Amino acid sequence: MTVGTQPSPARFYAMMMIGIGFIAIGIVLFMFLTKSAAAPDDFSTVPVQVDFVSPELTLADLSGKSVSLDDYLGSVVLVNLWATWCPPCKAEMPSLQTFYDNHKADGFVLIGINQEETLQVVTPFVAEFGLTFPVWLDEDYQAQRVFNTASLPSSYVIDRTGRVRLMWIGEISGEFLEKYVTKLIKE
Repeated sequence: MTVGTQPSPARFYAMMMIGIGFIAIGIVLFMFLTKSAAAPDDFSTVPVQVDFVSPELTLADLSGKSVSLDDYLGSVVLVNLWATWCPPCKAEMPSLQTFYDNHKADGFVLIGINQEETLQVVTPFVAEFGLTFPVWLDEDYQAQRVFNTASLPSSYVIDRTGRVRLMWIGEISGEFLEKYVTKLIKE
């Protein structure tokens, strides 16, 4: 090949195809390595540390009895705002139930507060998921207003003295419940 001549079109396209092939292999390898290194719980929301007085909130439980957050002063309370139509709310329910089962003897209470749905909608959901923690009905979004959120699921952990210490917006994993809430239970 002499100086100043152009490579043949066939050679140019062949080199371009080899380059594209290497890029494609790199992308596939990157995706494979990234996916295999990530556990499903890696996508759970990490809580934000906060410090404010627990709001006053009185609602009704599934039996119609009036219940209040003040009734649980002295316990560590996780308040979880959810709805039956919310996919991340459904996804976190088994982790919440397991954590509640494992820690209720330690002075831990989980209160699931359903947003804007009726007893007739909530009761079958509670049965389907085998929920044994207290479930409250909030047909008027009182909990969302006092906790100043519009997102579901939203969760707040209240310490034994009545101060909100952790806040989650989004799905919670069992791993992160153990990592963050267990510390407060042991205080």
